[in-house]
Amino acid sequence: MRLFMEDDNVIYQETELTSNILGKTFFWMFMGLLATGIMAWFTYTSDYILDLDFRLLAIIEIAVVLIFSLAFRKLPAIVVTFLYFVYAILNGVTLSVIFYAFDLKSITTLFFVTASMFGVLAYIGVKTNKDITKFGNILFVGLMAGIIISLLNLIFKNSMVDLVLDWVILVLFLGITVYDVNKIKNLSEMQIMEPDKLYIYGAMEIYLDFINIFIRLLSLFAKRND
Repeated sequence: MRLFMEDDNVIYQETELTSNILGKTFFWMFMGLLATGIMAWFTYTSDYILDLDFRLLAIIEIAVVLIFSLAFRKLPAIVVTFLYFVYAILNGVTLSVIFYAFDLKSITTLFFVTASMFGVLAYIGVKTNKDITKFGNILFVGLMAGIIISLLNLIFKNSMVDLVLDWVILVLFLGITVYDVNKIKNLSEMQIMEPDKLYIYGAMEIYLDFINIFIRLLSLFAKRND
């Protein structure tokens, strides 16, 4: 009887830890989105966007992501958190252009559509108990192919290819969101990463998923400014 009680206690503690990590992951994702939104609006309303070098910004963002990804396990949790918010703020500066390109009502509506879709996908990712690792590999190969074709299309400038790519990449990120949330849940259950680092790592991953879904929806459905 005691053995069963001890087993139940271990299962309860593991479930509680997983719920705690997932809760913090979603909270910090929200905080990153908030930082991005505030910075995007500030940049737009202050007209700083007119003086920005977006190529330099892109290089800095890529550098931050590379440092975050490659040195993640060696860096202290506070440094990892700092890098996450640096990226979120820089991304806000970059995304300020959406207020020039798209109607504000469209931006607001599609943000809430993205949040609703993300909520459903995250729920699926948390609840599924199937091994979806192989699907993750397929999704990321597809994403890499989509990125390469997108870069090539910067030269050829085919609008039909852009449209198809928007749909394809949107669908890929819907799948990647489920995969990422499920991966975070599994990592928390296996306890192979420090909890303080895991939820920031998870927050960065699903933050990027959210942003990419939002951008694709804007490209496909938002009303453009004249």
